[in-house]
Amino acid sequence: MKIVKQPGNIYIQLAKRNLERRVVRTILAAVGIIIGVFAISSMGILGNCLKVSVSNSFEDYNNEIVVYPAGGETSITENQVKQLDKISGIESVLPIYSSGTKIEYKDKSMYGAVYGVENEDFTSLVEIDNGKMLKSSSTGCVIGQELANFLDIKVGGKVTLEDTKLKVTGILKKRGMSPDVSVDNSIFVNPEIYNKIFTDNNNDEYDFVIVKAKNVDNVDGVENSVKKMLNKKDDKVFLSSVKNMLSGVEDALRYVSLFLMGIGSISLVVASVSILNIMLMSVTERTKEIGIMKAVGASKKDIMKMFVLESLILGIIASFIGGILSLGVVFVITDLILKDVSSLFDRGVFLYVVGGIVFGIITSLIGGVYPALKASKMKPIDSLKYQ
Repeated sequence: MKIVKQPGNIYIQLAKRNLERRVVRTILAAVGIIIGVFAISSMGILGNCLKVSVSNSFEDYNNEIVVYPAGGETSITENQVKQLDKISGIESVLPIYSSGTKIEYKDKSMYGAVYGVENEDFTSLVEIDNGKMLKSSSTGCVIGQELANFLDIKVGGKVTLEDTKLKVTGILKKRGMSPDVSVDNSIFVNPEIYNKIFTDNNNDEYDFVIVKAKNVDNVDGVENSVKKMLNKKDDKVFLSSVKNMLSGVEDALRYVSLFLMGIGSISLVVASVSILNIMLMSVTERTKEIGIMKAVGASKKDIMKMFVLESLILGIIASFIGGILSLGVVFVITDLILKDVSSLFDRGVFLYVVGGIVFGIITSLIGGVYPALKASKMKPIDSLKYQ
């Protein structure tokens, strides 16, 4: 005698009924899967969001190469700057004086960076928020947003550095983290003013040079050309390209994400063991039921299918809950920390969520396979005799 197949797939109905029988046990098993999927997905999403955020922050600087003096050298010379101008594929060469000093205004003071840069180069680096840009003949300065806020200074006020008073002609737009110059806590002046303030500075020696390639795809080529031109015999300069630096940061964030996801996967393994235990208990409790089903014609395949479906349904529901929770929690964290949730719409976020859900379902299935095999191999007579 064979089991009569009922509409709606009897195996799914039986699996649902059995999960509903022991609600507390089912919920406890589901919680383990939810936590595991949540841990894996959220760690992956957070890492991806940080990577996207860093990439977006540095996007405008991808064509930049910063040239510093190599170990043993103290500066970039005017002659080296002229050599850089001869290299093809370069859009602009920005030689910059740089130093750090105490900046004072009334009764407030803080240490900040002071940059000496030509007016035409300066406009390609920053944007003005209030006031006016530096002019080639200007004897004043422009300052970063955070420095202005800390000193509580407005356009027209005068700051003091190295016993020299400078009128603030403009306040710059906040730039945030950048790989070339630190804008937000700094002062920018013309080279002539810089050399008057820092009298020990040599006019023909710069602290670093920003080289901008015409094309982002040609950054590596320009970098190699600069090395060949300036490091012919000895290493005179050290190069740091934003493109390569960003690649290194992204790799580091990727490895951190994978490491955290690996830690999160441990909770899924624990959840799998929990499902295995629960399903084995269920097999023991339903031994007589299995015997009756086999007696009326259920095959090994039928019994196995029923138990596998139980773990599958449990895994699917719990995994989707974990995936949705991870998106919600990461949305809140990203909004609080980065103040920008646009990185959540990156394709990588979707892949991490799907990956976490799939991993959760597979783990649940693995936990249900052995109990299903054990149930399918039970003999009808022994099962019916079980007390």
